Amino acid sequence: MPKFAANLSTQFTELPFIERFAAAAAAGFEAVEFLFPYEYPAAQLKQLLNENQLQLVLFNTAPGNVAAGEWGVSAIPGREAEARADIDRALEYARALHCPQVHIMAATLPEGADREAFCQTFISNMRYAAERFAPYNIDLLIEALNPLTKPNYLYASQYQTLEMVKRIDRPGVYTQLDLFHAQLVDGNLSHLIRHFAGCYRHVQIASAPDRHEPDSGEINYPWLFALLDEVGYRGWIGCEYFPRGNTLDGLGWFQPWATRR
Repeated sequence: MPKFAANLSTQFTELPFIERFAAAAAAGFEAVEFLFPYEYPAAQLKQLLNENQLQLVLFNTAPGNVAAGEWGVSAIPGREAEARADIDRALEYARALHCPQVHIMAATLPEGADREAFCQTFISNMRYAAERFAPYNIDLLIEALNPLTKPNYLYASQYQTLEMVKRIDRPGVYTQLDLFHAQLVDGNLSHLIRHFAGCYRHVQIASAPDRHEPDSGEINYPWLFALLDEVGYRGWIGCEYFPRGNTLDGLGWFQPWATRR
């Protein structure tokens, strides 16, 4: 049976961030994920998780200067010290919040940049991260982002991230299979789920092409949920979609799988 985590960065946005934890629990979720925790002390977030009996299952390293077009710095040559400081800070939060995995953001490539130089920088920083996280049994994830949503990100295809994991060549490094991004770039989602089972440690969902609730669009999610069960996926499925309206009004699709009533 699939297990769903509310994404507090995209869902329940009609509420202030700190009120979204209780809203997610009241809606039936037992777990949450979000993009970034760094605006809040870890102790405050831990209290919110504990009060609402929620498990945190994923967050990202810091994005860098978003206003300048950055989306991660771990692949940017010359920014290694900053990237490793971000990695260390993410580890502190993961340990404090008992989060089992962290997405290490790579970077967007400036026009004309040497992609291989970015790849080599990312590999080096990921190996550093793997060494730092390994003693705590916290997994590291990398994610492909489609070029419409995030132009010029280091990798757009699932096959690029799968190859990158091989190049990083360290235990505890996996892909993050966002089925929305995968559909827009690679398609053949059933092949990705079946053939690469064990390579991905976290799944995320949204309708395609509009990135709303997973009950519309071109992806047959109930069929894919059954397939994830079939291949033995036991991780969480993050609901990283933007509701068409009020979050609660769009959760009808979730009710058959809600474990907290």
